[in-house]
Amino acid sequence: MNLRRWLTPGIGIKRWLGVVFLGLLLLALAVAHVIRQVTQDLDPSSPVARGVDLITLQFLPYALRGLIVGLVGGGLVLLGVVRVVRSVTEPLRAADEEQPLVEVLYQKRFLARGPKVVAIGGGTGLSALLRGMKEHTSNLTAIVTVADDGGSSGALREELGIPAVGDIRNCIAALADAEPLMSDLLGYRFPGGRKQEGQPVETEPGGLGGHPIGNLLIAALTVVEGGDFEEAVRRMNRVLAVRGQVLPVSGVPITLHARTRNGVVVSGQSQVMRTSGIEKVWITPADVAASEDALAAIADADLIVLGPGSLFTSLLPALLVPGIGDAVAASSATRMYVCNVATQAGETAGYDLADHVEALLGHTVRGLVDVVLANDRFDVRVPSDWAAESVSLRWPPKAQPVPRLVTDDVVDAVNAHHHDPARLAAAILRAAERDAASGRRSGAARTA
Repeated sequence: MNLRRWLTPGIGIKRWLGVVFLGLLLLALAVAHVIRQVTQDLDPSSPVARGVDLITLQFLPYALRGLIVGLVGGGLVLLGVVRVVRSVTEPLRAADEEQPLVEVLYQKRFLARGPKVVAIGGGTGLSALLRGMKEHTSNLTAIVTVADDGGSSGALREELGIPAVGDIRNCIAALADAEPLMSDLLGYRFPGGRKQEGQPVETEPGGLGGHPIGNLLIAALTVVEGGDFEEAVRRMNRVLAVRGQVLPVSGVPITLHARTRNGVVVSGQSQVMRTSGIEKVWITPADVAASEDALAAIADADLIVLGPGSLFTSLLPALLVPGIGDAVAASSATRMYVCNVATQAGETAGYDLADHVEALLGHTVRGLVDVVLANDRFDVRVPSDWAAESVSLRWPPKAQPVPRLVTDDVVDAVNAHHHDPARLAAAILRAAERDAASGRRSGAARTA
């Protein structure tokens, strides 16, 4: 056991060791006082007096006597502290725990003092953000869209009437301490599903084929909770002991609709994502109730991050839920939009940075975003089989007021179409600190 590590600032151990030492010192003084009172009237030649002199080392010089007693006492205190800590902590250590318990405690203490961050969206972009951000704070809330209607999520939605669970599963796995093992487990799909070229796995009605274990767990918890989907997700958070929490934006299924510039209307997230030239998106039911937990998290946030993720099929379906966009707009937190590093075939084909921002602000309330974070590294390898391109940095957008633009290297070093979780989280926190220091988030400015 590394005792010095247990004394590292931030764990909260030293103060209590000091209290124990002070208590022992006072106890020793009390014992010395009692011995002095008992023996001061004894005959020095009596056996009791000679025994006390022997035990208290009166035959040694005063300085040497104090040194010996101090060394023995300090050694016993040290041995006792080590043994007590070991006895208490060993039963708490998992059999396969690779990280020392002191490191786990320090990490949790450090993360508990981190900023209150709310991330809104869905898809792989949000999962990447959560993987990076959980290393900086455990006060982390992911508010996830429930508009997906394809693959396993669509099948469970149709059969059980529950909201989409796929993005929620991915976000819970991303926040788990045992990630990526938990990602592999929750993402494991039972064999038997059909897959069409370029499409997600299709499930067979009434069977397990094509369903990930995580989706089935959330569906089962919903049934156990009497159909309360939000409570089922809360239970899933607790069962997997994630850092922070994952919340559905609403407890009921949402359907996404889109209209193109040519007047064509398509319905369903799986159809919208393959549609280009989108002019407007909306959701039904139009009066769907937002999650109360989500609204409370937004109101309490220090930093609200919109994206990254599919603009029309992950981010906007969450912001269009009544109350969510208004809650973000009313927040005194720094509100940051993280633009995708690459376009998406279909919904954002040909979009540059200004196009993304204009589409976001055109569907939401005025002044929703304080800061826009975009990637400025374009020398990374582009996957040859992806029908997309890096998002160029055209600025400013036509929407008013114009948010402050921050660019940084946030791209994956081996894939130009993915964010790097660690770089992304660090860039977000740097930009948020600069925004807070600049005083842009004053109540007067927000009201104006």
